[in-house]
Amino acid sequence: MKPNILLIVSDQHRFDCIGAFGNRDIKTPNLDRLVSEGVGYTNCFCPFPLCTPSRYSMFTGLYVHQHLGWTNHSTIPPELPTFPKILRQAGYRTKAIGKMHLTPTYMDIGFDEMLLAEQHGPGRHDDDYHRYLREKELTDAVDLMDQVNEYREKAPSYYWDTFGAIESNLDEEHHSTTWIADRAMEALESWDGEGNMLMVSFIKPHHPFDPPAPWSAMYDPENLSLLPGWTDECLERDLEKDEGYFFHRDLTEKKMRRILAYYYATISQIDHHVGRMMQYLEQKGLYDNTMIIYTSDHGDYMGFHHMLLKNNYMYDPLMKVPLIIKYPRGMHKKPVSSELVSTLDIGPTILKQAGCKPGAFMKGLDLAENSRGRDVVFAHYFDQKHEKINPGEEIKIHVWAADNPKYEIDYGNFYDEYMVRTKRYKLLYLRDESKCLFFDLEKDPYEMVNLYSDPGYSEQVNEHLKLLYNWMLFEAKPPVYVDENARQIDRPNVPPAGREHRQASIDYFREKTKF
Repeated sequence: MKPNILLIVSDQHRFDCIGAFGNRDIKTPNLDRLVSEGVGYTNCFCPFPLCTPSRYSMFTGLYVHQHLGWTNHSTIPPELPTFPKILRQAGYRTKAIGKMHLTPTYMDIGFDEMLLAEQHGPGRHDDDYHRYLREKELTDAVDLMDQVNEYREKAPSYYWDTFGAIESNLDEEHHSTTWIADRAMEALESWDGEGNMLMVSFIKPHHPFDPPAPWSAMYDPENLSLLPGWTDECLERDLEKDEGYFFHRDLTEKKMRRILAYYYATISQIDHHVGRMMQYLEQKGLYDNTMIIYTSDHGDYMGFHHMLLKNNYMYDPLMKVPLIIKYPRGMHKKPVSSELVSTLDIGPTILKQAGCKPGAFMKGLDLAENSRGRDVVFAHYFDQKHEKINPGEEIKIHVWAADNPKYEIDYGNFYDEYMVRTKRYKLLYLRDESKCLFFDLEKDPYEMVNLYSDPGYSEQVNEHLKLLYNWMLFEAKPPVYVDENARQIDRPNVPPAGREHRQASIDYFREKTKF
């Protein structure tokens, strides 16, 4: 009997913002239940802290330098196997609802059908959700001022003062979270027995932090505790790297509490709809034979080091994401695991449960069989805003051992930042070695004290540099792969090839959105 698969993905969900993972303020009863009936991973890492590259890695089981989808406007080569493609070839009925962030918008990566709700880039002028808003003569004004430069440049002062923590201008019925969840419920109602795969991908809790009423009133900011890692001021090294989408220096404790209240509200709203899906599967008698996975594409600093959002060093709150797996057929694991795992492991784990063989080059583990996880996780980040890489430029990784003199390894075409994360230690290696960071997480869990040049840690630094060297092994930086004319799925809701239809959408929202 083929298990059904329900993959639920949120966007920018910090790993510890779930009740079952120790957060006493947030209310997530349905995600907590999933943890109790399966396994929740508190040390799951994404391979790249940006939406599209991370999602492509989840689909392909490959690191970004292997699938070539480096930016939020990129395509992966069509011949690459993805876990939805493998499932479809095995007879699964595959469907995706919500945010995918693909180029082109409805690119065929293995889903028979896609009903999309996009947020960033041209996809918002192609997708089903924004066509729905136009039909209702509505606009997602708060989202527009946060995501589209044309509107952000004209945003009123309250947007900047609140760091985008504003009640949605849309009623709950028309909010993206509800629209996605309602479409997901319709998809579940079409399930018949076995062999169904549904991906439900929410835009939230990604900024702007704009829950609709009544969710916006769910949390009192004054009653919330700031998350671990909050500091009263920014670290100079962080400000030097990036001052923030909003200026980190302007963040106050009062503003941070308001942001947390709205951020938590968007997560609790998602949790409510996860509960709807679980309840329906139980009523239909499909719950036991359904594998349910909840995860996110990357995290959010959410106050860590006095920062918000992303685009800085790959500290843990940015790189760690929640991962919860409820296995089918009563297969039960321990409720919470602290083993190191990666979102690259999701595809192979799903495929093995479905009786399918993972793609030959997929780098992920089958977590049902590998309960010990990984000894080390890797990630890297190429900052598309600050590209400094010149073709043919050589970078040297400096490696030393406690009993040997320092020596150099030539390394071609380096990326901006690499992460090597083991249970106790963490290396962040940058092209400018003076900015490299190394942390002893047992003594310094909030990554404050840089030990990269500390003689007492030279052996540990050396070990992590060797792990990095062996992982990358002189690989050159491939180009970003973009193909606007890549094959899309063939469905009535998919706009025709070309961009002519987008202008009508652009004109509509431009006319209707007034601040």
